[in-house]
Amino acid sequence: MGSGELEEEDPRSLRVRAFFGLPVPEPQREALAHFIAACAQLAPEFRWTPKANLHLTIRFVGGVERALVEAVADALGQRPLGALDIELGDVGTFGRGRVARVVWLGLRAGAEGADALAAQVEEECVRAGLPAESRPYQAHLTLARARPREGAGLPELAAMPRMEPWRADRLVLYSSRLTKAGAVYEAMRTLGLH
Repeated sequence: MGSGELEEEDPRSLRVRAFFGLPVPEPQREALAHFIAACAQLAPEFRWTPKANLHLTIRFVGGVERALVEAVADALGQRPLGALDIELGDVGTFGRGRVARVVWLGLRAGAEGADALAAQVEEECVRAGLPAESRPYQAHLTLARARPREGAGLPELAAMPRMEPWRADRLVLYSSRLTKAGAVYEAMRTLGLH
């Protein structure tokens, strides 16, 4: 390549694996980190979420053009998005029968607000040309995923600590980069909730 030629940008850098979520405040993260460490000892056949990655999922977008997901964030920034009060609830699982693929925490408080926010995000995603989510939204905070693809049996876990509720006043567009050590999340955009 001559000195006057420009290198072509890697087209993969124009794509991003993305999702919208609500960050978990530090005091709740800290309490969850201790709980997760205890659970990891009891259930090593699951990959437990690192403290830095804890969030409440609003909408997984997947691998898309960066400009597309940024346009969704721009559109959401023009809408009134309501803040919500969240209190984490009980442990649940996604899977079949006694085999769990995902271990999560539901909400004791804030599910209606999360549902409303998820509907607004879904509307903008569909308006931007993304396929509609095929499953109904269920507010949850992912704790772990089974190492075997088909899932694994989940033993009785450690007692869930009681955590203070919090006011969720930010919606974050995250990028997710998969590595051998696990997913690395990075905030791409933060939108205020009022």
